[in-house]
Amino acid sequence: MITGAEALMLALKNEGVNTIFGYPGGSIMPVFDALYDYTRGEKKAFDHILVRHEQAATHAAEGYARVSGDVGVCIVTSGPGATNTLTGVADAMLDSTPIVVIAGQVGTAALGTDAFQEVDLVGVAQPISKWSYQIRRAEDIAWAVSKAFYIARTGRPGPVVLDFPKNAQVTTTEWEPQHVDFVRSYVPYPKPDETAIAAAAELINKAERPLALVGQGVELGSAHNELVEFIEKAGIPAARTLLGLSALPTGHPLNMGMLGMHGNLAPNIKEQECDVLIAIGMRFSDRVTGLPSAYAKQAKVIHLDIDHSEIDKCIKTDVAVIGDCKVTLPAITRLLKKNEHKDWVESFKPLDAQEREAVIEPAIHPADGPLLMGEVVNAVAEATRGEAILVTDVGQNQMFSSRYFKYNRKRSIVTSGGLGTMGFGVPAAIGAAFGAPERTVCMFSGDGGFQMSIQELGTIMEQQTPVKMILMNNNYLGNVRQWQDMFFGHRQSFTKMMNPDYSLIAAGYHIPYAVVTERADLAAAVEKMLATDGPYILECAIKEDDNVLPMTPPGKSVDEMMLSIDI
Repeated sequence: MITGAEALMLALKNEGVNTIFGYPGGSIMPVFDALYDYTRGEKKAFDHILVRHEQAATHAAEGYARVSGDVGVCIVTSGPGATNTLTGVADAMLDSTPIVVIAGQVGTAALGTDAFQEVDLVGVAQPISKWSYQIRRAEDIAWAVSKAFYIARTGRPGPVVLDFPKNAQVTTTEWEPQHVDFVRSYVPYPKPDETAIAAAAELINKAERPLALVGQGVELGSAHNELVEFIEKAGIPAARTLLGLSALPTGHPLNMGMLGMHGNLAPNIKEQECDVLIAIGMRFSDRVTGLPSAYAKQAKVIHLDIDHSEIDKCIKTDVAVIGDCKVTLPAITRLLKKNEHKDWVESFKPLDAQEREAVIEPAIHPADGPLLMGEVVNAVAEATRGEAILVTDVGQNQMFSSRYFKYNRKRSIVTSGGLGTMGFGVPAAIGAAFGAPERTVCMFSGDGGFQMSIQELGTIMEQQTPVKMILMNNNYLGNVRQWQDMFFGHRQSFTKMMNPDYSLIAAGYHIPYAVVTERADLAAAVEKMLATDGPYILECAIKEDDNVLPMTPPGKSVDEMMLSIDI
């Protein structure tokens, strides 16, 4: 007979968990007492990373999951501890990230009495999680944990929340491992429809101007090789969504760039010229489609997705192929005729050249003036040669770093896409460093997002997490400032920021630090950062009114991209 708290330890061990991000408190104290033995000595099974805020625990779990392909785990207490995780739960839901959040709860006898630090976590988490459940009895722990991990990691991944009342933690039960691999009415891997596969192949074979839109589903399904075989056999140019950027190597000859509001000019224009659009593991976000009523009206749309609810949700589909893209892509590829589409692929190049001359070269190789975000990102990208993991915060730093970083390996970008969570970068980078300890992790942040999770420098200090933090400081909430200048008559309402002395903050946390204010010092500063063992903060003084370009204005069609801003 063991306590429910120890049963949780064994259940997590049974799921292959080795890293936990957490923060203790009253209602989860029995679990942390059990965790004491499982993080040291003969019973050691886990590394526990003490974060400084519960929201950071969820973002760290997300970063861990995104780069490792495993389920990220965090453990927190009830009440505010639990509610602090909800932003991370919603973020993981929108970005299909498999995490399991385990939160303490008051004893079942006190439920509904407004007891100290009681909150209806299952109720508030249900709309923003894949599954939420309250474990009321110790004997249900093994089953509930196994089911939680099964739901989180299968099909379209996502977050699961387990609410764990204190009485279930302290009462005893016989331990018997459980293995859940079936849930009634839950079909994580739909069987592909052969008719739909044949119809998709027929459309592609007849296409003169096909275009593939590659989303994170390729990464989640580990279908990188299958994607390359698919586009190479039929000679299909491909563009990637923000979360799908590392699903296809940057240098692949059929890689035409990034989609979306701040993506590359050529794929956005060509979406409006292609005759067959093949969407693979992407959800037609509004940031990709622009004005939906004007999006790719000329094209036949083939949508490959594991989640039936995404079909026809935003864009009408002509052929829907439901299933795991690791299965559906090769099934379609087998039916494809060998093709090249040389003229169509070549037609992207003048647009690439136009963007390079008008936007890219001025951004990464400016002649004079203050430092620009694009050149800082480019300097780090060149130095890491496409081998590093990019983690971003949210805002201009996110768009610049996503655009100008290089991706040669899979699972190389960690960013908050659907929810756009400022403060995501630092804790997600911590998680990524634990999820892929053999790789370099470069985290780009603006001064706004950095200050939203600055307390996690304490976690980095304690763990000596080798995160290279590039702080692009323009003294503004830059993305909001850009929109205010463009659409609100330069009325910069509360976007100017007074910043602290980051050198003193870095010193307080015993983290190596340097600041770059001159262009001539940038390359050497980046080299020193990358050569330094452990964590590092590199602050770059950025031009205050640096703008992200190209840009599709809100409410406009994707082919109305702006290469310059006259403001």
